[in-house]
Amino acid sequence: MNQYHAEPYKIKMVEPIKKTTKKERKTLLKNAGYNPFSLRSKDVYIDLLTDSGTGAMSQEQWGALMRGDEAYAGSHSFYRLESVVKHITQYDYFIPSHQGRGAEQVVLPEFVTHDDMVFISNTHFDTTRAHVEIAGATAIDCATPEAFDTSTYHPFKGNFDTQKLKKLIETHGKENVAGVILTITNNSAGGQPVSLKNLKATAQIAMDNNIPVIIDGARFSENAYFIKTREEGYADSDILDIARETFALADVFLMSAKKDGLVNMGGIIAINNDETLYKNVRSRLVPMEGFPTYGGMIGRDIDALAVGLKEGMDVDYLAHRIDQVRYLGDQLRHAGIPIQYPTGGHAVFVDCKAFAPHIPYHQFPAQSVVNELYLESGVRAVEIGSLLLGRDPKTNETVDTPLQFMRLTIPRRTYTQNHMDVVAEGVKRVYSKREQLKGLTFEYEPPVLRHFTATLKYVE
Repeated sequence: MNQYHAEPYKIKMVEPIKKTTKKERKTLLKNAGYNPFSLRSKDVYIDLLTDSGTGAMSQEQWGALMRGDEAYAGSHSFYRLESVVKHITQYDYFIPSHQGRGAEQVVLPEFVTHDDMVFISNTHFDTTRAHVEIAGATAIDCATPEAFDTSTYHPFKGNFDTQKLKKLIETHGKENVAGVILTITNNSAGGQPVSLKNLKATAQIAMDNNIPVIIDGARFSENAYFIKTREEGYADSDILDIARETFALADVFLMSAKKDGLVNMGGIIAINNDETLYKNVRSRLVPMEGFPTYGGMIGRDIDALAVGLKEGMDVDYLAHRIDQVRYLGDQLRHAGIPIQYPTGGHAVFVDCKAFAPHIPYHQFPAQSVVNELYLESGVRAVEIGSLLLGRDPKTNETVDTPLQFMRLTIPRRTYTQNHMDVVAEGVKRVYSKREQLKGLTFEYEPPVLRHFTATLKYVE
């Protein structure tokens, strides 16, 4: 299919962005320690660092801001959002948090009851992995083998490897598995979706072993759209119905609402049929996030989220959203640039292991490509590879992941197709001189989530 869905909206307000010269960018990147996280946004032309909280809100959301009730306890805004979350998930309990990592830090420790416990996920993303380790457990990834063959089409590369999951449970002992985390979509595997068939099979394995199931669902709407368009039997299903069928498989739903919630800040904790867990999490939330009816969020943002969750499930919006990512991916594939194929829901993932094979994993090939893209075009992307994954907690060695990606992350309802053309041209220019790229090493390495604040230098 070569047709792309047009934007199901029109532009009502614009924000100026500026271009810099390559000479200026060389100085800016050096001063940032060759880590684009440390660049000022004013020095970025097209910002594809993340889709987390960077999208544009609708007129209905801006209108909802005016209804925000800033009462410390029991605000109207909370009850409006609670109603929407319960309507979508059909869970019994809801608690807000300031964002996804706030939800993780108050929920995950509740499942760690003794030493040597593990969480198993199709792939843990960065903050989830960090909070698993902070809670005293070990994060184990269990992605389907198809995820690692970036050039071959598979409709659901985000799936669990269910046979490996069974073996992991047997190896560690079911009493030592704190939880099975369903990450939808699977960000680290290339924003890839997970099929309902696979979700059901995975949840059944967990249920058979009396292991809790947790959905990390920052992009649950995008995942539901892929199920609708790629999985047999769901073409006529509503996004809401697919989402509910997904949520019915789990005990807990955690969400960074800055993605499919279409807001700039916010998070969700929803708990199904476990009042004790709900009370324990609520008690833990108070000293860390705030009172349970605001959870670190502002009332007006809570109201905007109540609207955004529903807008994020609109099928016309999702069709354009997924197509904009596909459009950029098609541009790169047609130029011979290796990407995770097919494209996922929120980003194009450039396969930098194939892009710059001469750079070893411990010199961060994807970070080298990210930096060169900024120098060439002013586009800021992000590394999803060994720099992000960090060090093995047992060996303290940098993790050698087979997936070394540059993620071109597209904010929601923000950039046009012309912007995507500019990005594609920048990547093409970097690809044309890929053999000249150099690896990087640390000048400063933080102990946790190092990719956010590390400073780097080129290997001579």
